[in-house]
Formats: sequence, C-alpha cells, structure tokens
Amino acid sequence: MKIKVSEFIIRYLERLGVDTIFGMPGAHVLPIYDALYNSNIQAILAKHEQGAAFMAGGYTKASGKLAACIATAGPGATNLITGIANAYADKQPVIAITGEAPTYIFGKGGLQESSGEGGSFNQAALFKHITRYSKSIERTDYLPQVLIQASKALLAANPGPVLLSIPFNVQSELIEEALLDDLIVKQDPIYSPVDETRLERFHSLLLKARQPVIVAGYGAIRSGAMASINTLSQMLQIPVASSLKGKGVVSEDSPLSLGSLGVTSSGNAYKFIVEKSDLLIILGAGFNERTSYLWDHSLLKDRKIVQIDHDPHQLEKVFDAELAICGDIGEVIDALLARLDKTDKAHNPINETENRITDLKSSAEGDYTIFKSGFSLAEAFFDKLAEHFPHQIRVFDDNIIFAQNFYEVSSSNRYYPNSGISSLGHAIPAAIGAQFTTRKPTFAILGDGGFQMCCMEIMTAVNYRLPLNVVLFNNGTMGLIRKNQHQLYQQRFINCDFINPDYSHLAESFGINYKQVTSPEDLDHLFQQYDLRQAINLIDIAIDKDAFPNYSSKR
Repeated sequence: MKIKVSEFIIRYLERLGVDTIFGMPGAHVLPIYDALYNSNIQAILAKHEQGAAFMAGGYTKASGKLAACIATAGPGATNLITGIANAYADKQPVIAITGEAPTYIFGKGGLQESSGEGGSFNQAALFKHITRYSKSIERTDYLPQVLIQASKALLAANPGPVLLSIPFNVQSELIEEALLDDLIVKQDPIYSPVDETRLERFHSLLLKARQPVIVAGYGAIRSGAMASINTLSQMLQIPVASSLKGKGVVSEDSPLSLGSLGVTSSGNAYKFIVEKSDLLIILGAGFNERTSYLWDHSLLKDRKIVQIDHDPHQLEKVFDAELAICGDIGEVIDALLARLDKTDKAHNPINETENRITDLKSSAEGDYTIFKSGFSLAEAFFDKLAEHFPHQIRVFDDNIIFAQNFYEVSSSNRYYPNSGISSLGHAIPAAIGAQFTTRKPTFAILGDGGFQMCCMEIMTAVNYRLPLNVVLFNNGTMGLIRKNQHQLYQQRFINCDFINPDYSHLAESFGINYKQVTSPEDLDHLFQQYDLRQAINLIDIAIDKDAFPNYSSKR
C-alpha cells in the first residue's frame, strides 16, 4: 500500500520515539501538518520558529529523548537557525523538518523559494555546518536512505541535530508504506570495554596522588555517572569541582564540593586546584574558555591530568594528559571502584580535606569575591530558591553568572545554563519545552535584555497551561556589555542602556502573576504567598545597573 510522503515522515518520527513537535505552520509545510492530525505526536504552536527550536532543545535536555521542530520554507527555516546551532553546540538530537517551494518552480522565483536555484539561497546548505546531517528531499526514490542517515546522526554516541527540507509537492507524492520496515534505526555501539591497562594506570596515579581533585562536566551528567562520582569522592575524600554545565554532579552543599570552576566563579575551585592539587581527574569537561580561565596555564601546570570523555574530539583538545580514556564515564568509574578495595583509602585523614575546603570558603578570598556590592537581592533570591526548593526542580539560565556563584545545585535538581552558543532569549522557550516532558517546578532565569527577545513565548505557556516561573533580573541595560565598556573601554557606553516596558502591565496582558522585588521583604512575600509550583509568574528583581562583577573579560 502506498501512503503520502508527509505521512511516511510522521510515521518515521513515531518510530524514532518522537512524541512532541514544536513549530509554526506555513503554506509550504501544511501537508506535514495534515499528517500530524491523525498522529499521536503532539504538535505545539510556538510564537516564533526560534522559540520552537529552543523548545525542542529544552525538551531533549530534560528528557534525554529525541525532539522535533517544524517550520515553513524560507524565513521559517532561517528563523530556526540559532536554535539549531544551539542544539549542535550542546550535542542534542533535534530533528528539524522544513517545507520548500514545489520542485517544478525551482529557479523561477517562487514565493519563499530557497532551493539554491535562480538566485535563491540554498536552504539545506545553509544548515550544513550546524547539523550532523542536512538534506533536501526532492525525490521519493532516495527518501528511505536519507532517513537512515538521519537516524544515524540522531542516535549516534555523539548526537546532533538533523535538517530535512521537503518541497511542497514531494510531501504529497506517494511512497510504499512497507519501506518503513527497511528503516533500520539502530544506535551506534557505545564504547569498547574499559581497557585494563589504562584502568590500572588510572588506579596507580590516583593512589600515588597527594591531593587529587575531580573536575566534572556535563559529559558526566549525560553518562549518568553522578552516583559513581559521588561514591569515588566519598571513598577517597576527593574534592569535586564542576564546569558550569556540570553543576550538581555532586550536591554543591556537600563538604567535598568546591563549587563551580570558571572565570565568572568565586575562585574557590581555582584556588584549591592551584595551591593544593597534584592530580586532576577531568570527567566530561571540555575546558573551554570559561572553565579554563581563558586557558590559564597555571591552572594545569605542574600537576598530572587524567581525562575521561565519551567524545574522542574532547580528549587533549586543550591540554596534554598523563592518561586519556575515551569511554563512558560511568562505566570507567565503576570499573575503578570495583578495583579499589578497603585498603585503598584517602591519604588525608577523614575530614581533613573537608576542613581545607571549609577554611577556603570562609577565608577573605573565598566566596563571592567577584561581587563587591549591588547584588544582594540576586544572592538572596538564590538562597531562598535553594531553601524552598531543595529537590526536583529545573532551572534554565541565560544570565549564568549569579547562579554560578549564588546557587548551590543539589544532585536531585537540574541546572541548564545556556553556555552552548550562549544566545540570549533561550531560557523561556527552553523551559517551556522541558515542561512538555514531566511537569515540575521550573524557573527560567534571564536579564531584561534577553527577556525582550523571547517574552512572547510566555503566551505559549499560557496557551498550554504550563506552570512556569520567569525570573527577570532588571537593570535597564545589557549588563555584560555595560561591564565590558566600563572595564575595557573607559566607560564609553554605547547601545547598552534602554527603557523597559511596564512589566506589571505586560504580565497583566498575558494573564499571569507579577511580583516586583526591590527588598528582602519582597522575596519573603514571593516565596510565602505566590504559587511557584503550578502558576505562571513573572518575577522582576531589581539590580543596580552600575554594579559590576569583578572579573575580566579581556582575551
């Protein structure tokens, strides 16, 4: 039996396990939407295609499942680009479906044509370098092969987004339904067994170390290695620092937690590593510009390094390692734990390492040294958040710098900083996408500049009755730009300050709750009187525009 290509595509998505697709309809993609009508896949209407792509990214971050987004030809597709680039940077399995003008008008200047013919831009080629696979499907005879290649990219050990661009007329052509059975969708074999020689070397380096330190990144979370890392840390009294995306690998209120490592952090982890450690165990952390303190050589100098990562491209990308292991982080740590026995104990007496960390955090050079003044309400907000929501919440964060320093993430919470391509306007749609997985208290944190790039997506939460807390740090300026112009450009401020709308009236027009926070008492009222679990709330926290964090952005 033959079915339409549009139905074939939807059936393919179902076989991949897709149950939600985010997007906006347009004339050139209506056959796909029509096929969705009788599908079990839930179609979610966003307010902008960029928001739809960010929603798909938030969905897959929260669920670990494939996510999908859909847009029409031309401007619909180009609006997806930032969200798809973000998915590419974060290695998220997001499949984007776009329409295209009919093939029989290619090169003739048809409406929204993006075939690459007749002076039009090439839509599929535009996505080539921000996807694992991008293809225009102009005939049905090779459709199954295209979908198999898409599956391989989406389900690989190191996945990424895929774009399928399908001309309007092709969507309605017929194809044999039985070909669906030939779409063998198999995940790549993940990793070879842990190499015993390398494992023995790891074991030896660890036991010879005077003061090892673990630096855990998002790769450790993706591998499900959190419990194993905690066990290793406790067994051998090893302090744990995290990259920004690795916050929560070990509960940050743990005595063995050094907090977050990075140029915008308090400096506790950096200070401990430089002054105390002789062995760094780097687990799924890429040591990018932020984590490495702009590739500061003193951070890694004169200490041995063990690096474990599932992605071979990350191994020794920035530094040379004494031992590099490509493999599943959880499996490697579990194999190490099996090798350790009761005689393998920390060189430092129990609690000595914890006392060192406690002394560091309480010293004059400890916490919050990059925040001299003007940020007390931000600090108080995150203290209240940790107090009232110690478990089972999600935080999507575009602002980053406050949470990195003020928010202690527990291992039962999930913190999602937007540090892939660090685009503004991400937190709100990503948080909305996450709420289509399992609903739990969710906070989208951003500044007033980023808020105005994506605030219309709050209406998506309203339309689908999704609980959401939007936390807006309000200083009437592009804070990072103003800080850099203050520190590096002799206060020659340009294009950073702006006039905000009346947020109380904006919230009222959305039909959501609003709370302005200008004092600690306002925060008490917020957490005591507002429903932060089931309602939609806009929380407007005042920040001094002339208060600048004390860290350098100079490269």
